[in-house]
Amino acid sequence: MPFLLGRAPVSRTFIGVSLRARRWLPGCRTQRGAIAAALVVGLILPGIALAQSARPLRMSEALRQAATGNPRLAAARIEIDMAYGRRVQAGAIPNPELSFELDNALGSGAYRDLKSAETTLLLSQVIEFRGKRGARIAAGSAEVDQFGWQLEALRLEILTDVAATYINVAAAQRRLQVYDAHLGALDRLLPLLRRRVEAGASSPADTARAEVAGDLLRADRERASAALAVARLELASLMGLPKPNFGRVVGDLSRTSRPPSLAAVLAMVDGLPQLVRWTALRAQRDAELILARLKPYPDMRVSAGWRHYNDTGDDAVRLGLSFSLPVFDRNTGGIIEAEAARTKVEADRAAGKAALVLTLGRAYETLVGSLRELDILRRSALPNARRAQEAIEQGYEQGRFTLLEYLDVQNTVTQASLRELEALLNYHIAVATIEGLTGAALGTSK
Repeated sequence: MPFLLGRAPVSRTFIGVSLRARRWLPGCRTQRGAIAAALVVGLILPGIALAQSARPLRMSEALRQAATGNPRLAAARIEIDMAYGRRVQAGAIPNPELSFELDNALGSGAYRDLKSAETTLLLSQVIEFRGKRGARIAAGSAEVDQFGWQLEALRLEILTDVAATYINVAAAQRRLQVYDAHLGALDRLLPLLRRRVEAGASSPADTARAEVAGDLLRADRERASAALAVARLELASLMGLPKPNFGRVVGDLSRTSRPPSLAAVLAMVDGLPQLVRWTALRAQRDAELILARLKPYPDMRVSAGWRHYNDTGDDAVRLGLSFSLPVFDRNTGGIIEAEAARTKVEADRAAGKAALVLTLGRAYETLVGSLRELDILRRSALPNARRAQEAIEQGYEQGRFTLLEYLDVQNTVTQASLRELEALLNYHIAVATIEGLTGAALGTSK
């Protein structure tokens, strides 16, 4: 497998996320810039120092923490509980009604008191038309299933976001190492340059030029350090943590793998939970349509009771049967709405499938393009740049190259290394996206 070592693939998600390092605090020449820089030093850098002493974080640990601690997942699980409650309530039978009636009492004349009163105790029960309760239960069960698939889709989306952010943190860590290597080369240069100036072999301006190059590089490193701090905050947030409590993230960005064909990747689309959830939603809409068609059919109200006549002392049984006549309201509008809602499910599913195919296609082309870019960089650009760096470093000590040539080759190596890192970052995020969508690991490492 590629970078995502020691774990199952993130599995599926709606949309893969390509997270890039933010650029901020470009300078501090003004008072406001100085204050911002002070905040970076006072707030972010202590966090990075703490990260260096904290326990390293592995991808599997980050995914596990996100699966249990992400607040969006917690809210989605509550949605399932709510849907289950509606499902339970959908199966409830209407409660019986008990009523008491007193007639021919407390009036005038012969009905002045209770001597001529008629007392009735009545028990009534609504009997639903056949199929209504079953349709409600089916709609409620389908809603629970639909929310379950929705939770699965959200879970996989968040896990893919965690993987992408984890990769971004690893790349930010590596970016600092590239800058440190360049700074190390400049630090080795300055003592040699000062000796050359003292010997009259170089101009004093060369020393200032080298110091400026070092300062600019340190400024770039500070920007990269701030980007690392931001990426760590994003990762902690996805894991459900208020702040990062982990050290360096562990992973080998340099590993890549050969992907399967795009056709093989796209063949997995129909089994994704983002599309399966529409099947559950279609079942819910079918049950709701049945319920809408059954609504015009009246429910019966059956009643039975006992009546006592005070004036004669006699008792009698009272029976009743009532139901509405569907003459004016046949729920025509409700049926039209339910039919349209069912049709909309298919349209939404088609739109969702198109979006998934587009996301997979974009990620796949990014992956393939990144591999081609890496091949060029690793086969030619980086080796040539490093050979030139070694030759110019040795030749500069012997006076065969100028300072500008020395600085230029160092900058070339740094830019080539950063270019390789950017290609690796794009590659691994594309892999995380595809693995998150398909649930399948891509190829074998090379």
